Amino acid sequence: MRRNLFLFLLLFLATAVGYASRHSAMDLDATPRMTIVYNDLTAARLFSSHAQNYTTLLLEDKKGILYVGARGAIFSLNSSNIADSSHQTMDWEASPEKRADCLKKGKNNKTECYNHIRLLQRLNSTHLYACGTYAFHPLCTYIDTNKFMLPSHFEEGKERCPYDPARGYTGLIVDGSLYTATRYEFRSLPDIRRNRHQRPLKTEESPLHWLNDAEFVASVLVRESVRSPVGDDDKIYYFFTERAGEETTSVFDKTQAPRVARVARVCKSDLGGKKILQRKWTSFMKARLACYIPYYEVLKDVYSLNGGDWRSTVFYAAFTLSAHWRSMEVSAICRYNISEVRAAFEGSYMEYQDSSRKWSQYNGDVPEPRPGSCITDRARKSGYNSSQDLPNGVLDFIKLHPLMYEEVKPADGDPLLVKKNVIYTQVAVDRVQALDGQVYDMLFLGTGHGWIHKAVVIGSRVHIIEEIQAFRDPQPVENLIISEQQRSLYVGAQSGVLQLPLSTCKQYVSCFDCVLARDPYCGWDGESCREVAETRDRALLIQDVLHGNMGCWNDCAPATPMQKNRTVLRGDDVLLPCEQASNLARATWLMNGTQVQTEGGQGHFRLGVDGLLVTDTQLEFSGEYRCYAEENGLWGLVATYVLTVLPEQQAPPILSTMSQPSGPDARRDDGDAKFIYIAVITVLGGLCLVLSVVLLYVSCLQKRSGKYSLGVPQASSIELQTVSANCLSKGGQEEEGDPGVYPDGCLQIIPGEAPTAPSPSKEAPPAPPPPPPPLPAEFTNGITTLPNMLRKMNGNSYMLLRQNEEPCTSPLYNSFTEELSKILEKRKHTQLVEKLDESSV
Repeated sequence: MRRNLFLFLLLFLATAVGYASRHSAMDLDATPRMTIVYNDLTAARLFSSHAQNYTTLLLEDKKGILYVGARGAIFSLNSSNIADSSHQTMDWEASPEKRADCLKKGKNNKTECYNHIRLLQRLNSTHLYACGTYAFHPLCTYIDTNKFMLPSHFEEGKERCPYDPARGYTGLIVDGSLYTATRYEFRSLPDIRRNRHQRPLKTEESPLHWLNDAEFVASVLVRESVRSPVGDDDKIYYFFTERAGEETTSVFDKTQAPRVARVARVCKSDLGGKKILQRKWTSFMKARLACYIPYYEVLKDVYSLNGGDWRSTVFYAAFTLSAHWRSMEVSAICRYNISEVRAAFEGSYMEYQDSSRKWSQYNGDVPEPRPGSCITDRARKSGYNSSQDLPNGVLDFIKLHPLMYEEVKPADGDPLLVKKNVIYTQVAVDRVQALDGQVYDMLFLGTGHGWIHKAVVIGSRVHIIEEIQAFRDPQPVENLIISEQQRSLYVGAQSGVLQLPLSTCKQYVSCFDCVLARDPYCGWDGESCREVAETRDRALLIQDVLHGNMGCWNDCAPATPMQKNRTVLRGDDVLLPCEQASNLARATWLMNGTQVQTEGGQGHFRLGVDGLLVTDTQLEFSGEYRCYAEENGLWGLVATYVLTVLPEQQAPPILSTMSQPSGPDARRDDGDAKFIYIAVITVLGGLCLVLSVVLLYVSCLQKRSGKYSLGVPQASSIELQTVSANCLSKGGQEEEGDPGVYPDGCLQIIPGEAPTAPSPSKEAPPAPPPPPPPLPAEFTNGITTLPNMLRKMNGNSYMLLRQNEEPCTSPLYNSFTEELSKILEKRKHTQLVEKLDESSV
């Protein structure tokens, strides 16, 4: 795996280097000029109902209706405002019986066992034709658009609609016939079929599979019979991704073959063969669709566009990397001319060689009429009026040679756009004539996270005008449709349908913004950025799509921003914000007319996304700061600041701003202030003396009482006890028979329960002092007994307070030593903590 990844990176790098040699670095990973988040959307309308998966859209622009096929419902929306209350709803849920059968098949009850509408096409002037998965039992029906009610009659849809709602699928109704491509039923083999025709057709399966694990994304009708000099037929082009049989050594084992993009075509008037290829296509041919990002690509979507003549047809295709490289997200947009597609189908064939066990170019004789071609005037002159008249040699050749040798290359030989960290899922194109008379193609690209990239094709590259967050919650864009009548973009996704305007020119507040956007929909009229389509006198508008920096003069410059003041102390840091509306703009700062040097990250000036950060400000940094947005050779003033740096000694207290008196009165005031200070200090000293006397008196009372409790006595209270100085030795140890001498009296806080033995009465005669019990040399954790500082042991604190030296003549000596012996004996077996923390008292 590492070796494959390394080879892939080398291949991708080589491709990128070759591509970069002809394109600028910005084209390798084009940055959208502006970013519009969901909360900043203007004029956006959202439709959402009880259903989910609003993925099938049918726009009838002249009627002002947008039909939406969702999960379990079909909607009829007002295309001018899909969010109004005039919509119609037709529920079409799967029956409980079919859902139960779906569960028995092991399908997911949360996603698969529903009726997902996959086909919604205009059949005639009064009816629509719709098909749904219907809980893995596909059904189709006819919908009267005037009544818009669920009919009572349904057709079996197993040959017209996929079972699986996640399966790739495409369908067209052409002159009353239904052309579909998907995997039908539970079979593993995909198929291209024609139904609702007197001669239904499908693809061949033996001895060679014409389709190998194909996933279809789109189908396009090209009316090539219109004004054809050779009497050609209309064709349906299919776009899909499949495993490349020519990349493996076995014609039967293709599971390990890489996936590549394909384009296939069939003739509309194909009737199949008479004896050979009965009910099979005789015009099926397929070719490789290359985009070079690098070699193996997965096709995501295709959009066709023509200028009124089929010869000008172009296909815009969105690609991503194969699933083998899931760790990388790279998308590309390639453009193909119809002439290049036709040239590939008129080139050499490929043939599987049994000897070498691989596919190679076929160099033998090609029978007449040319296999796979439609019936033309030349064939008719030879007596071949339909595909059923074709010779057996032609039909046998078609069965074994469905793949063309030449691949379809993109226009100009390179992708229009390569974008990292993005998966393009949908593409829609609008053709616009700009003020310079040129025609530009506007691309609307949907991503896997619910964003829309709006871009313009300029020559052989793409400029992304803006990126729009269409949905608050990340979700793939499933469908895109452009309405020229409403000048809107309809976005279908799982949670709903969103209607966006094709342009929002009012967001550009200056001539520079309007021109730098390079939006063919927008122009500057001297006061505001306006919609070109809504302006009658277009001669007054300023626009520069080709270069993006011409037309704005001084009188068109934006108004000077309001000046802001900043005051800091010497040595402090200050941030001067400068928000750039454009992602392509570069902030340039001038201090007192001189450009601020921020390269290298050294010095006192640092340039960030928020603005200019000035660190450790000095007095010489005071002055005027101007922030300019530099983009495509144009400079626009964004912010102006006046920075004042004060010396540290001028940092006044709160009262420093008040006027200070001078003269004899000032000296008299100073003397009064000194007198007040002395009086306050004297009073405080007296209070301290009184407090000391009170504390001394309390200390004497303690010595008389001998023992007192701290706080209210409780079962687990902490008790202070006075220990005679002659009871313990300095080190807390005692030799046998010799109590030792401790010069200091001490107070010790001993945790645990209060002793239950009553204190001896003062009147009782003193008993002879028993010898104190021997103390252990060490506690369990190796700490010597009775530490002389505060330690935390088992959650309690031991505190040693030194007192004045005095002899142990207290009448309560016996009770203290007896009590201490009991407590120490009780505490001998107490588990101590391993690590002790210390603090002084």
